[in-house]
Amino acid sequence: MQLTNLPAIFEPARPVLQQIENAGYEAYFVGGCVRDTILGDHIHDIDIATSAYPSEIKQIFKRTVDTGIEHGTVMILDHGEGYETTTFRTESGYQDFRRPDKVTFVRSLSEDLKRRDFTINALAMKENGQVIDLFDGLSDLKKRLIKAVGDPEARFHEDALRMMRAVRFASKLDFAIDPATVTGIQDNASLLEKIAVERTQVEMEKLLLGQNPPRGLKAMINTGLYQYCPDLSDHEAGLQRLAQCTHWPLTTNKAAWGALLFAIGISAKQSSRFLRDWKLSNDLISAERAILIFLKCAVDQKVTAWDLFECGQNNLDAASEIALLFDFDQGEVKSWHDQYQQLAIHDRHELAINGGQLLKNTSLTPGPKMGKILDRLLRDVVAGKVANSAPALLKYSEQLINQGDL
Repeated sequence: MQLTNLPAIFEPARPVLQQIENAGYEAYFVGGCVRDTILGDHIHDIDIATSAYPSEIKQIFKRTVDTGIEHGTVMILDHGEGYETTTFRTESGYQDFRRPDKVTFVRSLSEDLKRRDFTINALAMKENGQVIDLFDGLSDLKKRLIKAVGDPEARFHEDALRMMRAVRFASKLDFAIDPATVTGIQDNASLLEKIAVERTQVEMEKLLLGQNPPRGLKAMINTGLYQYCPDLSDHEAGLQRLAQCTHWPLTTNKAAWGALLFAIGISAKQSSRFLRDWKLSNDLISAERAILIFLKCAVDQKVTAWDLFECGQNNLDAASEIALLFDFDQGEVKSWHDQYQQLAIHDRHELAINGGQLLKNTSLTPGPKMGKILDRLLRDVVAGKVANSAPALLKYSEQLINQGDL
């Protein structure tokens, strides 16, 4: 296949390949950038593979950085942008089911491509757009098929994360998974436990943010792969529920993880442990707790101004995506945003007075009561019971102090 009118992202990288070729070596664009060019999808990164060994690359170019020299990867800086080039290689001895014990540099493109995960990722392209397809990846792209290169079991023993990549690509690309590859995942699913949770987490998030997550989720269920993901082994029914949803896609990681939690019935209180087991950030854990608290109020049809305030704009956006995914009434979801915009304040710092002003302008003395007064003022401003102005709040505070009404 000859591609013409390559995306602009390739243009500044072409001189790198040309310079390597002029020195007598082979060089190709490889992997996802070739696949996505053929599919017409957005290209995130440019990967370059070459027959030149790292020492030879450093002789060809003046400015290089050893970014992964033991695996043959050198970054070339000569042409403005930094481009990582990796020497053709073979790998062996995957004792941890993730990283090879031995890497051997080779001169053969075929030897390099046959160690890759799926045929659609084992494509190479010359700088002029000529596609090299040694494993029928072009045919599988047309068939919309994810198929392991060679023996699926061998590929998954080399890197067990490839099983999660398979179901992630099913979601991302809306492709089916080849039956032999499915069988390979079923037979080796337990190897996923050998993989660092952080890596599984990245693939899970990408799956949930793909164009057809039900396809990836159903593949996880059908292969049993979910049983070896953190805290999911008892939640097949919840995953099936999520896979039945139709209002995709989701747009943020908050919405993605929130949808998973909501589907499998994890409460706000339980969510922290679940998300920690998935090695997610404290910021995301805090956000998901707020989202789940709000969705519980929505399910109970008890959404108040305070619930909206506590949820906050960003979390409310994610909660709305989740609600629509699970067929909440669209008018109701829209009303949340309308009500939120009508709130007198949207952040605690917007309250028109602080503790110092209370002490200076009321009969209040330092102590726990001041915090209770400020909390009451905040809640009543949000509820629309008192205006958010210093005079109004000071007057209202004095009434609360005198009445002991806290």
